[in-house]
Amino acid sequence: MKEHKGASAFKNERASVVTIGTFDGVHIGHQAIIKRVTTSAEKENLDSVVLTFFPHPRMVLQSDRSLKMINTIDEKKELLANLGLDHLVIHPFTQAFSRFTAVEYVRDILVNKLKAKKIIIGYDHRFGRNRTANIADLKEFGETYGFSVEEISAQELDEVAVSSTKIRNALQEGDITTANSYLGYPFMLTGSVVKGKAKGRTWGFPTANLKVDESYKLIPKNGVYIVSAILDNKDVFGITSIGTNPTVGGKEKTIETFFLDYEGDLYEKELQISFLQFIRDEVKFEGVSAEKELIAAIQNDEKIARKFIKEGE
Repeated sequence: MKEHKGASAFKNERASVVTIGTFDGVHIGHQAIIKRVTTSAEKENLDSVVLTFFPHPRMVLQSDRSLKMINTIDEKKELLANLGLDHLVIHPFTQAFSRFTAVEYVRDILVNKLKAKKIIIGYDHRFGRNRTANIADLKEFGETYGFSVEEISAQELDEVAVSSTKIRNALQEGDITTANSYLGYPFMLTGSVVKGKAKGRTWGFPTANLKVDESYKLIPKNGVYIVSAILDNKDVFGITSIGTNPTVGGKEKTIETFFLDYEGDLYEKELQISFLQFIRDEVKFEGVSAEKELIAAIQNDEKIARKFIKEGE
């Protein structure tokens, strides 16, 4: 898959089958749509193209900082690359771009830049300045500019929308099993390992403290999870705690992972952790035995994780 930073960077000679969307999560519903695109392109001897936008339009038009995405843009690229696409075009969404008229968008972007011969799109797709044009308009443009339009049904699109909502809700509730079943792969967090307070090391549970730079990335509910990561080209399991460490007076949210049976130095390295199972909610232990109770809880988390891993072998 070739990645293009904007439609102007797309210099391909072959005509294309194009689909357009946010594709947040690249979940099983999205995967089915993209399969239609790649299959159609193969049959018609065309190239398959996904056109997506970054930042998300709501972040630009409404300055919506509350919007949380299932994937970062880099995670999305990684997932789309596995689906057999020829091209991914990530077009910058700006105020100026939002003012493109429908005809400018179709003629200048879809036809002249992306060389669209077929567009596969949802029945409710809207585009152009103030999103005034719809799929009927797109079909009319197709007659003018020589491309066909294949409509994704209401039922299929509703399934896609429901999946995205269910994934977000499940992650916010710590229901990793449901989220992963809709995603078709384990939910992931990606970031760099930064220095923490090293409390875990003193208790015999050294942790990698993950910093996720993208403020728009959805972080699951506070709690303890079984995770995996690829470290030194090997699958390694671990226990991730998301929360504020209230037992030791923490205030800021952290994402700390204790990897089982791994002793390498991860500081300042890029790390991606995949979430497999929720273990428990974050607990604040109080009183003179608070630290002992916390250590006992972590030891129990490890037992649960090892049992889960063994059962999955």
